Amino acid sequence: MKVSGQTLTPMFKQYLQAKQEYPDALLLFRLGDFYELFGEDAKTASRVLELTLTGREIGKGNRVPMCGVPHHAVEKYLARLLAAGYRAAICEQVEDPALAKGLVRRQVVRVVTPGTVVEDELLPATQANYLASLAPGHQGVGLAWAEVSTGEFVATEFEGGEATQEALAEMARLGPSECLLPGWLEELDPWRGRVEGTGASVALLDGARYVGEDPGDRLQQHLGVASLQGFGLGDAPLAVEAAANVVRYLEFAHPEALGHLKRLRRYSRTAYMRLDSAALRNLEIFASLPGGRREFTLIGVLDRTCTPMGARLLREWLSRPLMELAGIERRLEAVAELAGRAGVREQLRQTLRQLGDLERLCGRLCAGKGGPRDVVALRFALERTPAIKELLAGCEAPLLRGLGEQMEPLQDLTDSVARALVESPPVSPNEGGLVRDGYSRELDTLRTTSRDAKQWIANLEARERERTRIKSLKVGYNQVFGYYVEISKANLDLAPPEYIRKQTLSNAERFYTPELKEREAQVLGAEDKIRALEYEIFCQLREQVRQHAEQMQTTAAALAAIDVLANLAELAVENDYCRPQVNEGAEVTIGAGRHPVIEKALTGRRFVPNDTLLNDADRQLLIITGPNMAGKSTYLRQVGLIVLMAQVGSFVPAKQATIGIVDSIFTRVGAHDELATGQSTFMVEMTETANILNNATPRSLVLIDEIGRGTSTYDGLSIAWAVAEALYEDPQLRAKTLFATHYHQLNYLGDTLERAKNLRVAVKEEEDGVVFLYRIVEGGTDRSYGIQVAKLAGLPAEVVERAKRVLWGLEKEKPVGDPTAPPPPPSRPVQLTLFQIEGSPVLEELRKADAENMTPLEALNLLHRLKGMLDGGRPKRR
Repeated sequence: MKVSGQTLTPMFKQYLQAKQEYPDALLLFRLGDFYELFGEDAKTASRVLELTLTGREIGKGNRVPMCGVPHHAVEKYLARLLAAGYRAAICEQVEDPALAKGLVRRQVVRVVTPGTVVEDELLPATQANYLASLAPGHQGVGLAWAEVSTGEFVATEFEGGEATQEALAEMARLGPSECLLPGWLEELDPWRGRVEGTGASVALLDGARYVGEDPGDRLQQHLGVASLQGFGLGDAPLAVEAAANVVRYLEFAHPEALGHLKRLRRYSRTAYMRLDSAALRNLEIFASLPGGRREFTLIGVLDRTCTPMGARLLREWLSRPLMELAGIERRLEAVAELAGRAGVREQLRQTLRQLGDLERLCGRLCAGKGGPRDVVALRFALERTPAIKELLAGCEAPLLRGLGEQMEPLQDLTDSVARALVESPPVSPNEGGLVRDGYSRELDTLRTTSRDAKQWIANLEARERERTRIKSLKVGYNQVFGYYVEISKANLDLAPPEYIRKQTLSNAERFYTPELKEREAQVLGAEDKIRALEYEIFCQLREQVRQHAEQMQTTAAALAAIDVLANLAELAVENDYCRPQVNEGAEVTIGAGRHPVIEKALTGRRFVPNDTLLNDADRQLLIITGPNMAGKSTYLRQVGLIVLMAQVGSFVPAKQATIGIVDSIFTRVGAHDELATGQSTFMVEMTETANILNNATPRSLVLIDEIGRGTSTYDGLSIAWAVAEALYEDPQLRAKTLFATHYHQLNYLGDTLERAKNLRVAVKEEEDGVVFLYRIVEGGTDRSYGIQVAKLAGLPAEVVERAKRVLWGLEKEKPVGDPTAPPPPPSRPVQLTLFQIEGSPVLEELRKADAENMTPLEALNLLHRLKGMLDGGRPKRR
């Protein structure tokens, strides 16, 4: 900030000193009841927050722009600043202005950033708010993340040539609100662009602060350990650096929150199914396409949790399905037991609804941000855990019993809070009236003194009216003059001589007496001491909470898991889901599978279920053809969602399901562009396809819905054909694949490849139209019914008729512009194919056959002969 001249006010010098320490944040400087911003910060804030921009004299010849917000409403303004991508440094008064000698001392007490907030007003209740940290190196990339409001702290490391891509894919899955990058990176700008592409706000660490500091030593110091081996990080230097940078940043931005991050764990990527950003988007797990309503997503259907922490954990489970069979089975056993025991399930859910958000309550209190109501809410939550613990002790599923054993009611803590705080305390710990009578002898004495003095003052008015015979005499109080006796000017001659004049009004005089002054001192002095003592008691309770933070984190994690399991059991019963049989085999078998979202969205219609069989022997590649709107995309997505739900540990929407564990789900679905990054629709399509071919394995599930539609017909068909062959033939791929396409020529692959099969969506033809049956059946088709779908969509009749004429002309190789071309016969509308077969010998043979007089053996021989003619004597490719 530029200011002219040499003379600045002491207050503004103090402001400039604080601003120099936090140049990249908007500095909110506390002045009385307002947080003020100056200079460029004020201009920015006035624009973003729609505040009136004023000015302030800061010395002789110097005036700067200024705006401010009330201190009691700062949270709502901070939320708007964070949403706009800004950081804010809170410069607070750190001494009582009444006791300060000269200028009140101020200092920055925290920096509010997107990834470090703990206040309820600034956080999404049902979604984690991650602060991520990337540490790129020559041999790989380190990644760490923390959820400051709950205490989650995780680190991992990616190695090899795909390290950058894998780290960014993990970032996309996490969806952090803020990501730290070392400011000393050689390729800082490219990394900044990659991170911003994931939607995270980028924060840079200043390397000058950490010259000569070893990241491992810094992390060990924070965790209070002599080695990182116990955290599984002894051989992961980049993960250690990323985690150390989280600690460094919080030390700068929010030091109070550091005490909550003591349970660092290493994240094993091989323990979870891989879901990249394309899969999360195309399967509509958390957001519907394009950016629609939450109820049309998987999380919208599956989230019936009773607590915010359960809702957050459900999101985590859906984004990280398990790969370990034992872990999946433990969850399925727990869900099965709760689904079969309605009474236990309902009691659990009723109790869980009363808990609130124990995770974030603990986080706020440990960060020094919680108030008396948070402490009482914490007590109420902990008091309900014994009932849940008792219910789980009677269960048979090992996971349920284990979760019950993890919970610690912390009886001493709840008893302390119950004895100390009233049931409905005030919001602020400085207001008074939050500690129960009988908890502190000193506090009770002060309250007695205050009450007696107030009672004396309350009785004073009646006594003085009777003594002075002044019926209009009043005893009152204001914050400036304290207690007073007020007498109207008409009755001044009746004022007793011991009354001492205090204030003159237009129609009255105010007085005090030595005794009134003494009682006033008793009241005000006692109230100041009461508030100070109550605040001290509250701080002691908050410190007691901090000392039990680790046990409460464990209890909260167990309660969240119980909430999710009971939620999945409730959904299984309500929606008629079945328990999947999960194994380590290579087959996916689904009987009467349904799309969990679409079946809930249908009104007045029944969802048509479909079977699925995928394996490595003879059904590895399924070529699916059929018209638009007939259900190909729904079928692909429902298979992906059923597999995902099974590996989450949920029951699935089907009559029966056997799921061989898959290591990843890859999708290439729909058409969309990313013009902001210079990628056309076709470029996005090819990028997603390349990702599949470069990363899929024989244990992957690949869902492809149309490849090559964004370019010319021959180019598109060639690409689709080559991709299908690569997924079939490349021994490094050979993924189980559902390949939906409008290129009917790909049916040739299903006919000639041993591990490939053709499927089609069944339709019923009617006069000049079709009825979609939404059934997936064996065999391919050579029709798309595009003109019929266009008619259903509402294209004008003349356009539909013209399309029919053009199609007829193209099929008969007539000029498209020939106005005399008749429409094609309405009974057999056929869309253009590239390889038209004329005069088929198979059809001629069928026409000659005498079907009515043919014996069964003759019919079988005919069928065998016709099949040989179709195959042309060629054996299927393996």
